[in-house]
Amino acid sequence: MKKLRVNLGENSYDIIIGRNHLSDIGDYVISRGGKVFILSDTNVASIFANTVIDSLVAKGYDCKLMALEAGEATKNIKSIYPIYSSMLDFNLTRRDLVITLGGGVIGDLGGFVASTYLRGVDFAQVPTSLLAQVDSSVGGKVAVDLPEGKNLVGSFYQPKLVFIDTDVLYDLPDKFYIDGMAEIIKYGCIKDKALFELLESINSRDEFMEKVEDIVYTCCDIKRRVVEADERDNGERMLLNFGHTYGHAIEKYYNFSGYTHGQAVAIGMVYITEISERQGQTAAGTSDRIRNILTRYGLPTDDCVKAEKVLRAIKNDKKNLGKKLNVVLLKEIGESYLYATSEDYFIK
Repeated sequence: MKKLRVNLGENSYDIIIGRNHLSDIGDYVISRGGKVFILSDTNVASIFANTVIDSLVAKGYDCKLMALEAGEATKNIKSIYPIYSSMLDFNLTRRDLVITLGGGVIGDLGGFVASTYLRGVDFAQVPTSLLAQVDSSVGGKVAVDLPEGKNLVGSFYQPKLVFIDTDVLYDLPDKFYIDGMAEIIKYGCIKDKALFELLESINSRDEFMEKVEDIVYTCCDIKRRVVEADERDNGERMLLNFGHTYGHAIEKYYNFSGYTHGQAVAIGMVYITEISERQGQTAAGTSDRIRNILTRYGLPTDDCVKAEKVLRAIKNDKKNLGKKLNVVLLKEIGESYLYATSEDYFIK
């Protein structure tokens, strides 16, 4: 088992990373009031909810499970009221705890609900997808989508614990394993050349799973350090958005149903790097190297939609500050920087 400490003063918390220890979660979470509200989706709950509930009940906690429909479409403002209502029926108080058991959708949605219910109730992230384990469960960015764009209503609200069991990934369908690989590749691109090279050397999912605990730890450690330096996303933390500006615009263009988040980010990473390479801002050959590794893991690298058609979605992206659009570029693999430009930068 590995542990990381996210040092944010009174908002500090631990990230616990291990294998085959989901049944031990009752030893790590704390509900001061004795109740635990577990938010999950129907797919995840059918596999893992009983293990979590049994562990919590064994520690004397009173539990209630709410399982929502799986998928990005659930992460919207309309989903919030039924969750509030279920919490109220359970008489959940500010001394109690919310657990988000699932992928990034459940983590973002449940975290946002926890941040607003009774003006804030403690919550713990228990991510079950690769993407959530390496990225979205850490850092306290919680949100829901609007028809106009992704994550446009949200808050910064740190969990009390992130509890990761990498063995749950054995049950992860290939689609979601591939989706998570985009974020791991992103970390290699922006901060860790050695991680990128390790990913280039892996030849199968089985080989990846042999190294998964160390890989998840590396990604969480990168994000931990970035979040500690810039909790509110005003500077260095924006580097984590490499590929996301164009990626989010693609997701919006297809109404969040054409591409998964990881697929859209993969396309975005290649697209922005091809442009920056052509402008002399990125080392020659970098985009080809990114394209090759994404292809290796089954991720798309191109989209038939022209950039002009997604500019409208980009204008709604929260990284667009006034007339200035901040994009993340690479000097080379493992080294990234922010560049202030405009939407026209995306027109090849």
